[in-house]
Amino acid sequence: SLCLSESNMTELYPLFKHKHKTCVGLRVLLFTARGLGMLVDAQWIRNRLMRVLPHIIDTVLLLSAIALVIILQAYPFQSGWVNAKIIGLIVYIALGVVALKKGKTKKVRATAFILGLITVGYIASVAVTHNPMPW
Repeated sequence: SLCLSESNMTELYPLFKHKHKTCVGLRVLLFTARGLGMLVDAQWIRNRLMRVLPHIIDTVLLLSAIALVIILQAYPFQSGWVNAKIIGLIVYIALGVVALKKGKTKKVRATAFILGLITVGYIASVAVTHNPMPW
């Protein structure tokens, strides 16, 4: 049956959490590599794999996040820390676009890249502490 019992969902939690954390790690690693590549004008950041791979990772990341929200019943607008992660994600995406595509100068791109990494640190700390103000 498509309906999962509470115990089945609890058993699935470690699987989805592991997938989510793995994708986060891959995403941060890829963003860091692409950001550093951008800073040194590396040609490899423009190849097809570097354009497709982030979308694949992001899709698995999003699906695992949705599964975790459902399992934890920590829905947006009901849970402050989930809201903080979503807002942080939106900021991270905007900074990533500036850093890797839309920044007019290398200084603007580098600044957006560093702020993007700081934002990822904030999102991770919110995820660990379940507190929108983890400091």
